[in-house]
Amino acid sequence: MKKGLPIGVSTLEKIVENNYLYIDKTAFIEKLAQGGGYYFLSRPRRFGKSLFLDTLKQAFLGNKDLFKGLYLETHWNWDKKRPVIHFDFGSTSAYDNENTLTEAIWNVLRLSAQQYDIHLENLTISIAFHELIRKISEKTNSQVVILVDEYDKPILDVITDEPQALIMREILKGLYSVIKANDAYLRFVFLTGVTKFSKVGLFSGLNNLNEITLHSDYADICGYTQTELEKEFHEYLIDNNVDKIKLKLWYNGYNFAGSETQKVYNPFDILLFLSSYGEYKSYWFETGSPSFLIKLIQQNKYYFPEMENTELLETSLSSFDVNQIELTSLLFQTGYLTIKEKITMGAMLGYVLGYPNLEVKASLNDRLLTIGTTGEIKNAVFRKLLNCIQSSDLSQLSVVFQSHFASIPHDWYRNNDMQRYEGFYASIVYSYFCALGYTVIAEDNTNTGQLDLTVILPDKVLILEFKLSKNGDAASALQQIKDKRYADKYQSEQKPIYLLGMSFDADTRNMQGFVWSVV
Repeated sequence: MKKGLPIGVSTLEKIVENNYLYIDKTAFIEKLAQGGGYYFLSRPRRFGKSLFLDTLKQAFLGNKDLFKGLYLETHWNWDKKRPVIHFDFGSTSAYDNENTLTEAIWNVLRLSAQQYDIHLENLTISIAFHELIRKISEKTNSQVVILVDEYDKPILDVITDEPQALIMREILKGLYSVIKANDAYLRFVFLTGVTKFSKVGLFSGLNNLNEITLHSDYADICGYTQTELEKEFHEYLIDNNVDKIKLKLWYNGYNFAGSETQKVYNPFDILLFLSSYGEYKSYWFETGSPSFLIKLIQQNKYYFPEMENTELLETSLSSFDVNQIELTSLLFQTGYLTIKEKITMGAMLGYVLGYPNLEVKASLNDRLLTIGTTGEIKNAVFRKLLNCIQSSDLSQLSVVFQSHFASIPHDWYRNNDMQRYEGFYASIVYSYFCALGYTVIAEDNTNTGQLDLTVILPDKVLILEFKLSKNGDAASALQQIKDKRYADKYQSEQKPIYLLGMSFDADTRNMQGFVWSVV
């Protein structure tokens, strides 16, 4: 009989009691405990962080019965139990002001004091936390374990309100600074979250954290590897007649070390996919709310196709702070981009980032298309676009995209000048094709130059070149494709190759010209 799927389950006890499937990650617990010290792990939301933290908690509490058949059952000193203080900031639905945060912290302090029969003076949070750690350690004659889940959620909940976000940061900063001051009383500290705030901000009082986010030894500490998927979910894969290649295209691809062999699946996607009898949907993406990311992308005039192949220094991935938001870093930390390759940038370590998989690429671009217009207009354009590209007559493409740009109200341009950037128009065209799930290559390199966009369809290949009217017209864009022989790269596809030149006018804020031909 198949074990059940642990959808939404974040405690080891519930998994064991209900005989749910569990991917054994307990070898990581032994490794972490042997290293001792203070750890920080960043992973996107719904990636199994809470379950791993609870498993850590049960191990230190000495609940051996929960580990039957797991690696840690025979690789842990079960005679030595440790007291645990566990902050779970993910358990509160929303932190909209400092009162909700301080109350959540006080609840943990009071419950922990009650659990160990300790009296706390009703002082400040910092003083009470100091007192709690020392009294628990003295009463149990043991060093204390501190676990913090979703340490950054109170800040992220108000990240678009900078004054409120700074207040939240200072409250948490005061809490975390207590940890370092009590080193002698602590055995182990582990913090998880989505984002990695800079040490000069939130972690200035806790600068001895060992960050394992991008460490190759812990690349698959959360998420499912290909081996784990095929072994543990074998019956589900067979019963649903799952195409493993398609499954990998949709949900695999998260990489936290830069190694091709260490990619993982988003566990939330896999569990929902299998429970839905193999129906491909954007399970993970639809549970998120990337509205603040969309706003930042718009404010930064971000060129959407750059998400395919972004290079940045390793140090940039930890430069995030309330009043210093690095957009690319934030996109990586929140799971919309992942590591494609580890590179050297000068004398520094760097990474090439890109979309992890089809779910994220299609869904995020679908959301980006709502910038400046409505979902109803977008869906109407989708229908027209599909009808056009499924035929051999692409003449209506200009009408399709003109309808999108025409739907953007004049007032939308009042506080920005995006219409004066070629990338704005190219981004919209790019995102429509991405949102439809096609293979889209931006700034496609050939042996004769770099073409703006390639779209590979089941029955044809589209090669697109864009021009702002001040730099040329649609005819000159088409001629550039021909002169540079961009189509040669795709002759081996054995499909018709369509060459498309598009020009846009900044004054009318729309497509000015469109010409095409077929090879």
